[in-house]
Amino acid sequence: MTSLGEPNVVAIVWFLGFVLITLGITWWAARRTRTTSDFFAAGGNVSAVQNGFALAGDYMSAASFLGIAGLVSKSGFDGLIYSVGWLVGWPVITFLIAEPLRNLGKYTFADAVAYRLRQRPVRIAAAGSTLAVVTIYLIAQMVGAGGLIHLLFGLPYRAAVAIVGGVMLLYVLFGGMIATTWVQIIKAGLLLVGATLLALLVLSKFGFNPLALFAEARRQYGDGVLAPGDLVAQPLEVVSLGIALMFGTAGLPHILMRFYTVPDAQTARRSVAYATSLIGFFYLVTFVLGFGASVLVGRDAIKSVDKGYNMAAPLLAEVLGGTGFLGFISAVAFATILAVVAGLTLSGAAAIAHDLWGHVIRDGKITETEQLVVARRATVALALLAILLGIVFEGQNVAFMVGLAFAIAASANFPALLLSMTWRRFTTRGAVASMVTGTLSSLLLITLSPTVWKDLLGNPEAVIPLKNPGIITVPLAFLVAIVVSLIWPEPEAARGFTDAHDRMHLGAD
Repeated sequence: MTSLGEPNVVAIVWFLGFVLITLGITWWAARRTRTTSDFFAAGGNVSAVQNGFALAGDYMSAASFLGIAGLVSKSGFDGLIYSVGWLVGWPVITFLIAEPLRNLGKYTFADAVAYRLRQRPVRIAAAGSTLAVVTIYLIAQMVGAGGLIHLLFGLPYRAAVAIVGGVMLLYVLFGGMIATTWVQIIKAGLLLVGATLLALLVLSKFGFNPLALFAEARRQYGDGVLAPGDLVAQPLEVVSLGIALMFGTAGLPHILMRFYTVPDAQTARRSVAYATSLIGFFYLVTFVLGFGASVLVGRDAIKSVDKGYNMAAPLLAEVLGGTGFLGFISAVAFATILAVVAGLTLSGAAAIAHDLWGHVIRDGKITETEQLVVARRATVALALLAILLGIVFEGQNVAFMVGLAFAIAASANFPALLLSMTWRRFTTRGAVASMVTGTLSSLLLITLSPTVWKDLLGNPEAVIPLKNPGIITVPLAFLVAIVVSLIWPEPEAARGFTDAHDRMHLGAD
């Protein structure tokens, strides 16, 4: 028997402690958040190590912690496809994105795309794709929060959604990026400590020999547990999923926004190196947790609590450390959701206040005070929307939403961002066409996929056999960008490429 679903005193104490500490940080940050630079980019004063931990905290969501451990416990070796896909996106960011983005932009990735192009149409398209990714990702996080907290703390679903939204609103509204950064740093530290302790407890049962753990898994579940092909059997599906995960990482707006929090481009690159190391270590740990849960808890026991196997890690914590350790891991899971939601909301507020209001409606003629007011109002609106959508989508299968968010980020944001930095003949029309095509094609093909058309809508067969459309939508977005740019050339944008190229590699004067 498990105590999941019942109020856990240790979990509540840990969670309240985390909230109190982070609210104290928010109070401290609020006194230092006076300008839009402070609100959106923490004044550009975050160090490489701090930003590395914050990037890791922003990226290691509940899906990473609970989802991957669950997938590995269910499918064995195959569960690694998501962790590998998410991890290999970081070298792309390191070598192609981090430094040029930091040198060209100010607060959002649209700054970099629009640097040498016409501002208004590019920012409208970029803000649209950003808000699409943020909204879909927020729904997934909020619905996940409601379901998980109901199991972990025994709280009603709607109360859990409202608490997550309310606390996140306090972080972002008053503390901005300074508070959000420190929330993510603390959360990343807690998550790494908790997962590492849990992995060490697992390995202690097998003489600290991972091979003995894998041998036991093979004994219980057969040779297939150590072989690929169970979770994603079709090679085309594997490639498509990998493309979406890899390039989606390099197109997530709340991740790209973090590169403006550091003082220079070199620090941005170093922070990616720290983040990649932390995330890589974390995914290795989740691999041990997944196999440990399948062996020590058992697949049937995990499935009886949650059909999606998301409770594998908490159940493992209870088996190895009792209700006390379960409480700690539960609180870490809650902190994980809070930090990721805060980062998403801040990137959405930046798109509304900086891109849409500041550059589209006000044509760049906006004061710091006005932009800060709009950003805070946008934050409140996004928080209320997140809570409302979290309640509306209660009980729905939101797995497809995470895939959709990555598919849009990979298809709409990444091609336009990369081409604006590397191709002289890239034009405003090419950028807008690429972002609109990437967003709409991702939405359409996900809707026609087995996950939505068959599983969610109940149709007998899916129109498109691929669950994730990355292999179609990412090349399509690149193709549309190139064709449109060649058909309608823009001499002014081409002339601006030399200045942009120099700034990307040498920084601002």
